[in-house]
Parts: sequence; C-alpha cells; structure tokens
Amino acid sequence: MQRVTLNNVMSVIHPIFKTTVAAIAAIVMYSIPLIAQSADSEDEQALLTALAEADADEARGLDRQLQRLWSKSGSASMDLLLQRGRDALEEDDAAAAIEHLTALTDHAPEFAQGWSARALAYFHAELYGPALADLERALALNPNDYNAIIGLGALLEEFGDEARAYQAFERAKAIHPNHEEVTKALDRLRPGIEGEAL
Repeated sequence: MQRVTLNNVMSVIHPIFKTTVAAIAAIVMYSIPLIAQSADSEDEQALLTALAEADADEARGLDRQLQRLWSKSGSASMDLLLQRGRDALEEDDAAAAIEHLTALTDHAPEFAQGWSARALAYFHAELYGPALADLERALALNPNDYNAIIGLGALLEEFGDEARAYQAFERAKAIHPNHEEVTKALDRLRPGIEGEAL
C-alpha cells in the first residue's frame, strides 16, 4: 500500500493548481480590455478623441456610445421624458414631443440633450426661432454635440445663410469626420462657398 505523503498529494494537485491559475490569469487578462472599454464608454473626451481618428466602421460604434452617454441625465424620470419626446418625434407628433421635452428642459435645465431634442421637435414643427434658441442653449452646455451643430447648420441653410451653415458643418466634421450627413452637406454647399471666395 502506497503511503500518502504531502509530496504525493502535491504532485497530483500541483498540475491541477497550475492549470487553474493559468485559466484564471487568462480570464483576468482578457477581461481587462473589456473593463477598460466599458470605462472608456463613460469618458467623453476619450470617445471624442477616438471618434476624430476612427475609420467609418469604428465611428459608428463610437457615435452610439457618445449618444448613450449624452442621453443620461442622471435621473430616471428625466431620461423617461427624453425617451417619450423622441418616441413622439418617431411618430411624427411634434406637438407631443415639444410638450414632453419642455417638461424635461423645465426640470433639468442643465441637461444639454433635452434642449437639443426639443430643438429637433421645434424644427419638425417649423418653429425655427425656438429651434435656434434651443440649439444655442444645447451647444452652450455641450459644445461637442455634433448633432446639435449639424442641426444649427441645417437651420442656417434653411435661412439662406450658406456661409455660416458651411462653417457649422465644418465644425461638426472636425469632431466627427465620418458623419455621412455632414459630408453630404459640405459637398452640397461647397460650390457656392468656393464660388464666393473667387
């Protein structure tokens, strides 16, 4: 009968232990990028820097992360008002959207996305003056919101101020170089702007 000693037990346990430690180390090492990635999704400046350098495919994911980040007010009830306003816009009910988003801007005046969303609702209702005022407020609170800048460009173009619209679209392109609507707007306005420069 073989005598059980600590050395015999360790010789059996050691390979199992070694494999387990290796597996845990691998899990930890592969999890670090995921943890870092989720932390980065909350770091606005890191996302904006990555967006400016991203290719078109990467830019789509970064855009979604930024939109999620900017859509967080810090209050579940305010987030619900934002969602209700957006849902009303999806249903082409600008009046209901304005009502929800006005409640949002009244209760959370420092939340840039509320002003930006209401500007879009006003634009759909063809209330361009209030839309412009809301975009100015949104950009004062979040000057990096390229969608608000694009909205400003669209309003300026609607007013016939193509030079300033072009500048707004250029500013949006500097933040989000791969935004398709910005590229189209710049291509559309460029001939008139370059013609003026001659």
